[in-house]
Amino acid sequence: MKKFKGVHQIKGKLATINSSQGFRVYDERLVRKGGKEYRLWDPFRSKIAAAILNGLEEFPFKRNSNILYLGASSGTTASHLADICPDGLIYCVEFSRRMMRELLQVTPRKENMIPLLADAKKPETYMRRIASIDVIYQDVAQSNQAEILLRNAEIFSPKHAMITIKSRSINAVKSPKQVFREETEKLKDGFEILQKLTLQPYDKDHILLNLQTKKGK
Repeated sequence: MKKFKGVHQIKGKLATINSSQGFRVYDERLVRKGGKEYRLWDPFRSKIAAAILNGLEEFPFKRNSNILYLGASSGTTASHLADICPDGLIYCVEFSRRMMRELLQVTPRKENMIPLLADAKKPETYMRRIASIDVIYQDVAQSNQAEILLRNAEIFSPKHAMITIKSRSINAVKSPKQVFREETEKLKDGFEILQKLTLQPYDKDHILLNLQTKKGK
C-alpha cells in the first residue's frame, strides 16, 4: 500500500488527523497518538479508503486542494477529505434532502465543507457558488455516471478526477465488466485513465477510476 500525505496508519488501519477534535461523523473510532487525534477511516464506508487499500497509485488530494464532491451523501468520505485538505474547500453536492439533513450535522464542525443541495446532472445551477476546482470526486447512483462527470468537468476544468462506477445503477442486466468497459470508453473523451481499481471486497460490482484531464481540454 502506497503512502500519501494526509493519510496515516494507526495499528494497520487507515486514519486522518481529526480537524475537529472530539467530533465523530459516523461513529468512527478516535485514537490519540503523539499529541494528535486521528479518525479511523473505514474502507467499508468509504470508496477512497477502499481504493487506497486496493493499490491506489496516485492521490490527487493535496493540503490546499479545492474539491467538487458529487454525491456527498451524509459526509463520511467528504469529512475525511476535509481532514486531508485543511487549506482547501470541499464543495459537497447532494440531491437527497434526507441525506442533506444529515450532512448539515457535519458541516458546522468541518468548516471547509460547503453543502450544496443540487442535482449533479445540472452543474449550471451551482456553478456560481463555486470557486476554482482542482479535483472532482464523483460517487452517484445514477444511470448516466460518465456523462455527469464529463459535464461537470467541462464547466469546472479540474486537473484531476475520480469516479466510482456502480454497474447495477447503470444497467442491472448487462454484466458489470461490460458496463465498466462502456463507461470507461465514454470518459476517454475528456480524461486520461491513470488507473482502474476494483473495490472488492469492500464494495461489490464497483470500480474506481483515477483520471487526469487531457492536455488542451
